[in-house]
Amino acid sequence: MDFTSLLNSFIPSSISVGLLLGFFSYLGIAGSILPGKLVPGANLPDGTRLHYRCNGLLSLLLLIGLLAIGAWMDYISPTAISDRGFELLSTTFIFSVVATLLLYVAGCKSSDRSASLKPHISGNIIEDWWLGIQLNPSFMGVDLKFFFVRAGMMGWLLINLSVLAKSFQDANLSQSMILYQLFCVIYIMDYFFYEEYMTSTWDIIAERLGFMLVFGDLVWIPFTFSIQGWWLLSNKVELTTAAVIANCCVFVIGYLVFRGANKQKHDFKKNPKALIWGSTPKVIGGKLLVSGYWGIARHCNYLGDLLLALSFSLPCGMSSPVPYFYPIYLLILLIWRERRDEARCAEKYKECGWNTARLSPGGFSPSFTSDDR
Repeated sequence: MDFTSLLNSFIPSSISVGLLLGFFSYLGIAGSILPGKLVPGANLPDGTRLHYRCNGLLSLLLLIGLLAIGAWMDYISPTAISDRGFELLSTTFIFSVVATLLLYVAGCKSSDRSASLKPHISGNIIEDWWLGIQLNPSFMGVDLKFFFVRAGMMGWLLINLSVLAKSFQDANLSQSMILYQLFCVIYIMDYFFYEEYMTSTWDIIAERLGFMLVFGDLVWIPFTFSIQGWWLLSNKVELTTAAVIANCCVFVIGYLVFRGANKQKHDFKKNPKALIWGSTPKVIGGKLLVSGYWGIARHCNYLGDLLLALSFSLPCGMSSPVPYFYPIYLLILLIWRERRDEARCAEKYKECGWNTARLSPGGFSPSFTSDDR
């Protein structure tokens, strides 16, 4: 593909616009009408709480079923996404820019004083657009922050499934592609099975909705986390039996640590007396958990997430660094986030002895349930 053709492939078409708007319309309608557990969010500074309808798994399964029927009846091509990857990337990016500009304008004009919608204006236009002005803006009754992160995770799976269909169509389905797809399906389905855990994360609780979050949810997650699948479409990788077994072990260990640590954190936030590994949790200052995974290392969930990211890339072999973009990026992000968490928690929990309790007499650093994602 020459440079001109490459540039032309990024130009949005009516089809890519229609696919994106159709996807968003479905999510808005399905998220509003399908049954799901109503989960209370964190207490906001003004004492109010938002409630989230966690029906993402049902919405996703219904969507996949509808798309499968549509493909079977030749109403839609299963490779519609993979055939227009660059188009959809640029279309989604443009949507993110326009949506956040509208959020910025609406936030500036808002006179609402509630914790969810009170404008936080720094006076720096770029900073306010990037970080956002309002905490939990909504559109037609839909909480946009929860909506966008759901759209990003579903979009990742839809891209992967379309890439898988393209692999079938081109008759180059490989063991590596199957392994990568299997790991991602398990991870994404697990995310929606435990969707209520998202309501206790830092992004939902405290980050304002600006370009940083919207771009991260709609563009970064689906289009960069699927790089391995795109790469495998044009690169053949032969894995040994030992490599497959090792890759599966990395995924299983990563999943158990990631899900176990996050479940303990979520359960502790809901009920500080909930048993962890069959025992009453140990707590410092009534707020800081030092039991279970959080008594082994301060960020076991980060370790699990990194192992999972690595397991998504290992099926691609070691011939190119391109498929390893996701775990490398995630490592950098989590190092930055860990430093941010340390500084924030040192201030937030200083009355609990954060600084003095960081090291035990033997030099071990106990863990705390920081408010990380």
